[in-house]
Amino acid sequence: MTSTEFGSYTAKLTDGPLEGRTVRTEFTEAGEPLAQLEIPAGTAKRYLYLRGSGVEYNGEGDNAALPSAVDYRFIESRLG
Repeated sequence: MTSTEFGSYTAKLTDGPLEGRTVRTEFTEAGEPLAQLEIPAGTAKRYLYLRGSGVEYNGEGDNAALPSAVDYRFIESRLG
């Protein structure tokens, strides 16, 4: 299966410079939420977020066992 077969989920950014924002992202090819997100901020900066412990399920549709939202915590800013 590919990641598009599992659909997508909402990554909730719980702290750091993007606190309170959400990003829609695809599951891995194994159907898991991503362990980390690198979010571009302009041309030379990226923010690194790691998966936290918060997970939400909506319990609907074909992929009801998959999370609908996952919390991510800020780790660092990267230049370059």
